[in-house]
Amino acid sequence: MSLREHLLRRIAAEGPLTLAEYMGECLLNPAHGYYTTHDPLGAAGDFTTAPEISQMFGEMLGLCLAQTWLDQGAPAPFALVELGPGRGTLMADILRATRAVPGFRAAAQVHLVEASRALRARQAEVLAEAAPVWTDDVGALPEMPLFLVANEFFDALPIRQFHRDGSAWRETVVGVEGDALRPGLAPPAPLEMLAHRLEDTAEGDVVELCPAAPTIARMLGARIEQHGGAALIVDYGDWRSLGDTFQAMRGHGTADPFAEPGTADLTAHVDFEPLATATASAHSLLTPQGVFLERLGITARAERLAAGLTGAALESHVAAHRRLTHPHEMGTLFKVLAFHPHTTAPPPGLEPAGPRE
Repeated sequence: MSLREHLLRRIAAEGPLTLAEYMGECLLNPAHGYYTTHDPLGAAGDFTTAPEISQMFGEMLGLCLAQTWLDQGAPAPFALVELGPGRGTLMADILRATRAVPGFRAAAQVHLVEASRALRARQAEVLAEAAPVWTDDVGALPEMPLFLVANEFFDALPIRQFHRDGSAWRETVVGVEGDALRPGLAPPAPLEMLAHRLEDTAEGDVVELCPAAPTIARMLGARIEQHGGAALIVDYGDWRSLGDTFQAMRGHGTADPFAEPGTADLTAHVDFEPLATATASAHSLLTPQGVFLERLGITARAERLAAGLTGAALESHVAAHRRLTHPHEMGTLFKVLAFHPHTTAPPPGLEPAGPRE
């Protein structure tokens, strides 16, 4: 039975699915889910993430974490964690960049939070020397200092989507029209969890909620506040959700998210405000990725790497630097939020959150 047939039968038996339920099936269904059956990355995949664009991204994040580790007294041992590590490229770059930091590699225990069997196999090859430990549960991470990176992890978590209708809200649901899956709207209902959004939205505005995101932020923040460490969360989105950002990516372009379930990556922009509100730790000011990387010295690193390049290799390198940092590329769309203990400063490249954040 295909995933589409499974969904048609489920809807016939249970009624329309919330967008979160639909995303969960499409991405993580054990037999047909996108992440459980696909390698989505690279030229042959459906999208390219920052670590696949250039080694500089992982180098900057790795050195940022290493400096934070030093600033916190170089605790040992500690958990070096990545959420959704893809092919292992980012963690490999982090480990290579921090090799010269005295004591860092020896103290680090690498933990990977990954649900995809296909990607775990790829990570095992790339990171064999680091002997990583895998889990699919953030709550199972060890009780020790936690130095963590989550790049394009939260955008893939299932969302619920609501359209304002007067003082009530209509939720986006997935039903059946003929033999096709189609989105629709549930009847209007007042929602306590969105009562505060009546102040800053208008008729017809769309607000998206990610049920799992605050829970994960709460767990990470509690570990960091209790044991020390930091979390670097890098993703596309903004401070407060507004608008329909749900999309499907296939073959490096957009696709109909309801046409062929399980064959495309489903994502939505990250609302960073609930993450910052949920954490028990302190958090940084939300910062554009380009600004963050420039503060960490990515341009100087790019110049050093460029010195040995010519021709097409040099052109590709220059384009990669621009793609990561330029405001019209990933530099502004992608943001960085860090968690850190209240007793410490934010990681390098980031500022403390002000009283309004």
